[in-house]
Amino acid sequence: MPKFSANLGFLWTDRPLLDRIAAAASAGFRAVELHWPYDVPAGLMKQACEKHGVELLGINTPVGDAAKGDFGLGALQGRQADFAKSLHQAADYARLSGASSIHVMAGVVEPTAKPEATQVLERNLAFAADVAPDLTLLLEPINQRDKPGYFYSTIAEAAALIGRVGAPNIRIMFDVYHVGVSEGDILKRLERHLPMIGHVQIAAVPSRAEPDEGEIAYGAIFAALARLGYTGWVGCEYRPRAGTDEGLRWLKTLQVSLY
Repeated sequence: MPKFSANLGFLWTDRPLLDRIAAAASAGFRAVELHWPYDVPAGLMKQACEKHGVELLGINTPVGDAAKGDFGLGALQGRQADFAKSLHQAADYARLSGASSIHVMAGVVEPTAKPEATQVLERNLAFAADVAPDLTLLLEPINQRDKPGYFYSTIAEAAALIGRVGAPNIRIMFDVYHVGVSEGDILKRLERHLPMIGHVQIAAVPSRAEPDEGEIAYGAIFAALARLGYTGWVGCEYRPRAGTDEGLRWLKTLQVSLY
């Protein structure tokens, strides 16, 4: 069975970020992942993870200017300098905090701009791979219901980008929730793209709550990951129905343990 990490962008959001690390460790998690931790000094983040005995897996690149609608910069024409700055910021933070991966966010793109944006993203990814060869760079397609206009929403698009850029440290973030909303046929997509998958995330479809409800039979997902030989972490990136600790009853429902 998989080993699970706590995504602290969604879990224990009733407390400061460093306190969420303590909460995750108390709940039994041995790894955590973050969204945008940049308000907390990287050194303090590393100290907190070491103190509580949890591994820090990954962070996201900065979104850019959220007030202007930015949700990542990787595919935005004319923003290459902003992307480079954000990538350096993320890579520096990852190294100082002990994180091993970065989700490189592509951003929201008008449909008519997508051909040019594809070329921009490919060049930016090649740049990122050169800047951070010691880190895993993750590409995550995001469904169009939750983020209309996001650059890509299918696993095949991410896989094609990886193939064209050809950098060994760029891999797929396979978020079962996003795949379920965008495409379905999750087990076949897992099997087809497993060699490119660097991280897996989970949440219920369509609610994005704990994975013990909704359309996805997560028992089958976990069994497939084991059968296929996936040895990485599975990130719990769901929004709890109520309290985070109370919601962890899904582990008993699905007859799995955190590690």
